[in-house]
Amino acid sequence: MAEPETIAAQAGGKIDPAVGALIPPIHPSTTYERAADNSFPHGRIYSRPENPTYAAAAETITALEGGAETLLFSSGMAAATAVFLALAPGDHVVAPKVMYWSLRSWLLDFATRWGLRVELVDTTDLEALEAAVRPGETRLVWVETPANPLWSVTDIAAASAIAKRAGARLAVDSTAASPALTQPLGLGADLVVHSATKYLNGHSDVVAGAVVTARKDEFWSRIETILRRNGAVLGPFEAWLLQRGLRTLFVRVRAQSASALALAERLSAHARVREVLYPGLESFAGHAIAARQMRGGFGGMLSIRVKGGEAAAITAAAHVQVWKRATSLGGVESLVEHRASVEGPGTPAPSDLLRLSVGLESVEDLFADLAQALDAAHGGANDR
Repeated sequence: MAEPETIAAQAGGKIDPAVGALIPPIHPSTTYERAADNSFPHGRIYSRPENPTYAAAAETITALEGGAETLLFSSGMAAATAVFLALAPGDHVVAPKVMYWSLRSWLLDFATRWGLRVELVDTTDLEALEAAVRPGETRLVWVETPANPLWSVTDIAAASAIAKRAGARLAVDSTAASPALTQPLGLGADLVVHSATKYLNGHSDVVAGAVVTARKDEFWSRIETILRRNGAVLGPFEAWLLQRGLRTLFVRVRAQSASALALAERLSAHARVREVLYPGLESFAGHAIAARQMRGGFGGMLSIRVKGGEAAAITAAAHVQVWKRATSLGGVESLVEHRASVEGPGTPAPSDLLRLSVGLESVEDLFADLAQALDAAHGGANDR
């Protein structure tokens, strides 16, 4: 079997049989012709559940994750919430205290009103995780690693063992790692979820989500039914763009990881920075686990805590020129965001934290820009 880098670069290696094209076509048709006997000889009825352009991108992601099947959704939130909606009211679920904020808010607001019993725990603390899981009651353990925006690392294999002992499934939000760095199914996870908007697409021009399963079982069928009946499907053009982005996944993520590590090391020594949060630093609490379950780098995401508190952090973000002040991550352009302002009350993000998504620009340009912005936040004096 081909290596993942080859699978990604060749988008599965398929050639269009109609014309011999290396690039798969876009199929915008919403419907398909029946035969005279009222059958569907091409196997498709309607584009909402089954479009050939969806299938091409989904098959590539399945191969990269080593899964049995992938479903594509219209957003990462649609993908993630579909997993929880496949549960039954009254089911107990365990999720991280530090995780993607919109999903955390959805769990504590909608999911609890719908009937799920949601318990948030520090999933990096395996004793706390085991104590939170209830044998016979917990149906799903959800972990995010590295976890946005503190980039804390959960031991996937250990979390899987804990979930399985309790009769629960383990779902891993691997958005920040991507299959270029981590394959959670190979570490025991049952499901992998991605905001494909981020690294899988990688060009800040598609909103998409993906769920990959280790096996096609009854629970997977429920997730598939939710996608088909709720209609949170990806458009064919977006699916085609996603497939295009997947071709450069490995070169992008590995370059971004190398740049992020270089920035993390240099910023750790900067006089204006209180702390750098990045799994690639040996001083980082989750470094040893990250080194064990991530290959080819530690990701393109890091956060810095700015000396001088919230005001200094916001002022520094206001003075960047190369970095762009914007929400999201995983694109080719570097982004900075004062995360606590975005998340609002109850956020686990410290008020002095800036979240950095490292793109493909020159590391020297990125560091110089941050350095001058940090100096500007402290009155312009330079004592690095």
